[in-house]
Amino acid sequence: MKRTIINIDEELCNGCGLCVEGCHEGALQMIDGKARIVSELYCDGLGACIGECPVGAITLEEREAEPYDEIKVMERISPKGESTVLAHLNHLIDHNQHNYVEQAIKYIEENNLDFDLSKLKNYKKDNSLKNNDMDKSNIPKTGGCPGTKMMSFDNKETENQSQSSGHQSELRQWPIQLHLVNPQAPYFQNSDVLLAADCVAFASGEFHSKFLKGKSLAIACPKIDTNMDVYVDKLTAMIDNANINTLTVALMEVPCCNGLMHIAKKAVDQAEKKIPIKKIVIGIKGNFLKEEWVMG
Repeated sequence: MKRTIINIDEELCNGCGLCVEGCHEGALQMIDGKARIVSELYCDGLGACIGECPVGAITLEEREAEPYDEIKVMERISPKGESTVLAHLNHLIDHNQHNYVEQAIKYIEENNLDFDLSKLKNYKKDNSLKNNDMDKSNIPKTGGCPGTKMMSFDNKETENQSQSSGHQSELRQWPIQLHLVNPQAPYFQNSDVLLAADCVAFASGEFHSKFLKGKSLAIACPKIDTNMDVYVDKLTAMIDNANINTLTVALMEVPCCNGLMHIAKKAVDQAEKKIPIKKIVIGIKGNFLKEEWVMG
């Protein structure tokens, strides 16, 4: 499967080993004086090691890789003790990866590991995590681009912020650009997804209230964006792995926007699960033109 994973430039790597210390999951080791990823299934693709590298030898990239396995990670790091495990779990919480955290907590409980889970951020006594709580600083101290940090928004919080301005935002997550989103992010799980052309939100005054409300969002431009195959793979992963319910494609009436519909159809065609696609067309003056189910 294609997913976000780290890439190490061995020419730039100076062998300092700081990234190994910064990777709580144990995906990195020093081998022959260079940092190397020892197993793709240990790499969560969240980039904690990037901020530790003083020479910029580590980047994130989209490529074919083994799926991340939280249980394998727990088996690997649990012998290192409570501090390492809690650092790993808090790292996942910072990136809103609650599904992985719950898997890890279950592993800890089933194996009777004596770790103080009350030290976890937002941890409650009933062994659950507050679904929408997160570190409001937004910028992770471990490094990586803050603009790609996965976040789910509390709708009540955005409603309160919007009351004073009179405008309601229906955005529920970050990031939103299709190249940046993780197709297996929690906010895509079992959701209805809106795939919108970049221009739609600027043209349509009803974008939030009529089209985005209740949906997870990805935006793209089929005319100027590059590497469309990645878009197809990500949408396919949302369908098969995140188990999304429906895909709504909102585009402009201009011919170049039809490429977005082609990408969506191709993803559904190659996915094992079949879901319906809704097509919404907006005029260049922002007027609503049509809405129709085209597949399913």
